[in-house]
Amino acid sequence: MKKPQKKTLHTHKTALSLLLIPAFTPGFTQAADTQPKDESTLLVTAKPTTVSELDTPAAVSVVYGDDLRQAAPRINLSENLGSVPGLQIQNRQNYAQDLQLSVRGFGSRSTYGVRGVRMYVDGIPATMPDGQGQTSNIDLNSVDSVEVLRGPFSALYGNSSGGVVNVKTETGRQPPTVEASSYYGSFGSWRNSVKATGSTGDGTQAGDVDYAISASRFTTHGYRDHSSAQKNLGNAKLGVRLNDVSKLTLLFNSVDIDANDPGGLTEQEWRDNPTQAPRADQYNTRKTTKQTQGGLRYDRQLSEHDDLSVMMYAGVRETTQYQSIPVSAQKNANHPGGVIQLARHYQGIDTRWTHNGELGSVPVSFTTGLDYETMTEKRKGYENFVTVNGATVLGEQGNLRRNERNLMWNLDPYLQTTWQLTDKLSLDAGMRFSSVYFDSNDYYIVGTNGDDSGSASYHKWLPAASLKYAVTDGWNIYTSAGRGFETPTINELSYRDNGAAGLNFALQPSTSTTVEVGSKNRVGNGLFTAALFQTDTDNEIVVDQSSGGRTTYKNAGETRRRGLELSLDQQFAADWRLKMAWTYLEATYRTNVCGANDCRGNRMPGIARNMGYASFGYAPEDGWYAGADVHYMSDIQANDQNSAKAPTWTTVGLNTGYKLHVRQNWLLDIWGRVDNLFDRDYVGSVIVNEGNGRYFEPAPGRNYGVGVNVSYSFQ
Repeated sequence: MKKPQKKTLHTHKTALSLLLIPAFTPGFTQAADTQPKDESTLLVTAKPTTVSELDTPAAVSVVYGDDLRQAAPRINLSENLGSVPGLQIQNRQNYAQDLQLSVRGFGSRSTYGVRGVRMYVDGIPATMPDGQGQTSNIDLNSVDSVEVLRGPFSALYGNSSGGVVNVKTETGRQPPTVEASSYYGSFGSWRNSVKATGSTGDGTQAGDVDYAISASRFTTHGYRDHSSAQKNLGNAKLGVRLNDVSKLTLLFNSVDIDANDPGGLTEQEWRDNPTQAPRADQYNTRKTTKQTQGGLRYDRQLSEHDDLSVMMYAGVRETTQYQSIPVSAQKNANHPGGVIQLARHYQGIDTRWTHNGELGSVPVSFTTGLDYETMTEKRKGYENFVTVNGATVLGEQGNLRRNERNLMWNLDPYLQTTWQLTDKLSLDAGMRFSSVYFDSNDYYIVGTNGDDSGSASYHKWLPAASLKYAVTDGWNIYTSAGRGFETPTINELSYRDNGAAGLNFALQPSTSTTVEVGSKNRVGNGLFTAALFQTDTDNEIVVDQSSGGRTTYKNAGETRRRGLELSLDQQFAADWRLKMAWTYLEATYRTNVCGANDCRGNRMPGIARNMGYASFGYAPEDGWYAGADVHYMSDIQANDQNSAKAPTWTTVGLNTGYKLHVRQNWLLDIWGRVDNLFDRDYVGSVIVNEGNGRYFEPAPGRNYGVGVNVSYSFQ
């Protein structure tokens, strides 16, 4: 095996698919660019055109898989994304509820899963048609890159407001390689994984095949009481070159999670004993999730100027969740119970055509397509207790209390164009018409619990535009504007406040308008970016009440977000690297959402006003490497009244390891890390507007991890 070449900083030039393909990412192939270039710049060629993080007229960040995996557990997406400004991603220490992820404050209301942000994995939406997504099926062991788009251009992805997170997994290439890795950390955490990648050719000839297969198993006792979990994950990608102008790619992903749910704590409970989970033990709160999906992508070059891509996918996701809802509340005849059982079948197809040409003497490219997604959900509710010999036993599935079928689908045509007006001035403009439909059939009609069937539809034009000016070859400035659209998810529609029966059809979609100005400047062997933005939202969807693991929602009238995002990714003397990011975000209510207690001007809960990150490391291709990182987050309001908040915190982490090449075929990487070095007590995330004041989900103190990765390349 040849010794790997010295890596250069990826942030100079990078394949960026987000703005070109408004609905999914095609299978880009890496190749040397034909244009002259600086030796320190990595260029990636992709059809229909080549773009870069520097040249893209939007707030976008790219984090590569090697950086995500460097001395990391490879368990959660939150591990190494701190360098992305505007992205607030927090580990709840609760594998039943997924990560808490928000972009520019959108998604902060989520008590589980991801809202307000569209997510894709290899072109398959990890966000359902209603706008609810999850990160649990992302296999960090095989990630090639994570692209995060913030701001106005995220409108071109339809049902989202804050941004887009686009994950691409590795494409197999020569030589064939097999890898095994293992991690052990605090709280009895284990992760074991295997991966195989390779190809039968260089990907340019008919019959060439590339493959990447990965599988992992993770188990943990958990930091808190009643927080143990286990997770099995598999991911596969198989590409077949049909001929010199077309390629077919098969995608497969499966995840199986069984996790206990420790729930939230009051401030006093957190300060007394952050590891406790009193109600979780009482009700045996837990959640199981099984998801399997497959996709088929067809890419074809129609002519020298035209490309066609078709993406088809289908999957099933089954979830059972036990909640800590008091028996007295469940005995209400209209209450849907304390056990949720869901079976979701989803599928979709996205077809797009890209043309590159000229209009007069102006180079023009456009992408147009049609995106169709649908999801069918069977939702049942049961009591979270049974009666045995006259005694109430909690944490057991009891009588049926809810039975309905929900259907949601969207049909979105879209168009995006790029105009190179002069050598220095370019215009990007696009439009999407988003239509989302919801239909529910209620099959549980018992006594006073009537027929709660109903339907709703939402429609919105979503324009976006950006103007970029190249001051120099390494400095661009831009301004952009766009409209976002976010519908209620099925879960947000599923419950009304005060335990009332029926669907919450009073909940309306929110609409946001964003204006942004930004600058991107190449500084030596690095990139400095700055973005200043304002987002005004009407009918913002916010938490109304949250209690016992169940949350209801309402519209908040008008809100405003103003912010500044700064980032620097700098490489020194080949092997030294500095990353820094700062986010200032002022998110406030402009209308009263608190009833008699007027809260106009209050900060929106769940959103940090300031976030900071810095990492510095020495990372040669062989031998010892080491790094340090600092995370800072200012206080986070926990409710609309701003009467409770999670305090400000700062943590420090250290890592070190050793890479050894043996006999040109073997690579051994042994590493260790410590997080929260100074053992700070802090709240990792908050449950917004929790009705009993149990807002806080504690983060662990000082914790450790060690790992080993072994790979073998066939020459």
